[in-house]
Amino acid sequence: MALEVKIPPMGESITSGVLAKWHVADGALVNKDQPLFELETDKITSEGTAEAAGKITFTVAAGTEVKIGQVVATIDTEVSSQKSEASPAPAAPTPTSDLRPLTFSETSPAVRRLAAESGIDPATVTGTGKAGRVTKGDLLAAGEQPAAPAPIPATVAGAAGLGPGSPSPATFARQTRTKMTKLRQTIASRLVTAQHEAAMLTTFNECDMTAVMELRKKYQDDFVKKHGVKLGFMSFFTKAVVAALQEVPGINAQLDGDTIVQNHYYDIGMAVSTDKGLMVPVIRGCDGLGLAGIEQAIAGAAKRARDGKITLNDLEGGVFTITNGGIFGSMLSTPILNAPQSAILGLHAINERPVALSGQVVIRPMMYLALSYDHRIVDGRQAVTFLVRVKQVIEDPSRLIVGV
Repeated sequence: MALEVKIPPMGESITSGVLAKWHVADGALVNKDQPLFELETDKITSEGTAEAAGKITFTVAAGTEVKIGQVVATIDTEVSSQKSEASPAPAAPTPTSDLRPLTFSETSPAVRRLAAESGIDPATVTGTGKAGRVTKGDLLAAGEQPAAPAPIPATVAGAAGLGPGSPSPATFARQTRTKMTKLRQTIASRLVTAQHEAAMLTTFNECDMTAVMELRKKYQDDFVKKHGVKLGFMSFFTKAVVAALQEVPGINAQLDGDTIVQNHYYDIGMAVSTDKGLMVPVIRGCDGLGLAGIEQAIAGAAKRARDGKITLNDLEGGVFTITNGGIFGSMLSTPILNAPQSAILGLHAINERPVALSGQVVIRPMMYLALSYDHRIVDGRQAVTFLVRVKQVIEDPSRLIVGV
């Protein structure tokens, strides 16, 4: 029985994607629930898995744009059942003296056709098929390997300083060209759109991180033992943002044409850097979560994003975004709005600096804060008030308990 492998539904707004890579070889035996391929869309990257065990045959090559529901392979489930029933003993190894290179005529028609198209000589490929025969999968794998760089004359190598033990000439390539993924294209488009359509402005402040750092140091071990996650800075800033949004509700609003939509919930987006690009999973109901709940939700969302397990629902519906460039060492930046949201808070590196406190110069761990906002809907007074409120909560977290 041949089972069709289809591109699974991703959500109403996603109708197509790119089959970025196959995780298995064409003609390979696969197990039920084994990851088969990676699909890149304009919003998320996800994996397709096998619904049954059997022998897989590709109908679509990697790099092809596909539609939701399209058949990209078939799985012959009878091959798997026959193998499990027969389970023949492995054949004795062929004596070395009988081994000989396969001739081109001894390869399958599919391999000969692919060899003609790719220009790869099957005689140069190590076969994994029966009796060492080269399979179509072997040839596809060989085609994905980078060609060995051509040697350069000794005179050129000497002039370039490439003596014995020097890096390979391939590392000195002047350019490489890689097509943008659909996700990266979407990120680029959204950022440009945000800059062109919003009246974006940024206001700055700084906050003393002493109180939060002391709390983390004092309770970190007990926090980890009880909740199974570290107490980080993001949960404090999330609660500070919720308090500021409640005090300045104008920032918890967005424009829909000429209509102002006021939000009365607190789903906060957390920017996460992945090897696929920037993603912003949303932490739901932050006003009802404690520090532990927020930290657990952030850790889970970040892991799903980096593992390629993020869903469309994880990314939708946020009212405000926090981005932390400080983890990479950023001192100051002007974050770009995450449309259609009206504001975004940028966090930065914590550095010890001399500051004036009660008439004395003291050294304190300081962080710059940056709030970018859409001036079409948010006034400067609101933006400054919001940022001051965040600063107050971070510098004195007991305000969260007292409610002031």
